[in-house]
Amino acid sequence: MHIDIPEGQEPIGYVWAEMVPGIGMAAANFSLSVYEHTTLGLREFEAARLRIAQINGCLFCLDWRTERDGQKVEEEFADAVTQWRTTDAFDDRTRLAAEYAERYALDHHGLDDEFWTRMTAHYSQHEIVELSMSIGSWLAFGRLNHVLGLDAVCVLPTH
Repeated sequence: MHIDIPEGQEPIGYVWAEMVPGIGMAAANFSLSVYEHTTLGLREFEAARLRIAQINGCLFCLDWRTERDGQKVEEEFADAVTQWRTTDAFDDRTRLAAEYAERYALDHHGLDDEFWTRMTAHYSQHEIVELSMSIGSWLAFGRLNHVLGLDAVCVLPTH
């Protein structure tokens, strides 16, 4: 870890809420909003989220699985995300979500007319904006936690 955390403090909570409360709490609220207010299906949401986690290398994000109404994606889903181009486990929307996340993170200047034609054939403008904001959140905060070394010391909540 690259930030000193006082004994007994939870690392992410301390860094985000104690060290920079004005910024950290706003960031936390944005991050939580992505999960609380999404209209996207669980599979496309998780395909994009996990692709960003894979690219960022955020250990916490890689272990996390979004749960909705007691449902999570299957165990093999993360492997399918890695193989989003060829997997037969994805429908068109899920495959596009993984592709968009990857291109957003690695080649946002390369999002050409051909891509947008495919994207708008499967997603509404509202969904594209929502997915874009979600990917932005995961990209920024997953990288922040990984760069500072917080991802290696975070503990997944127990249910």
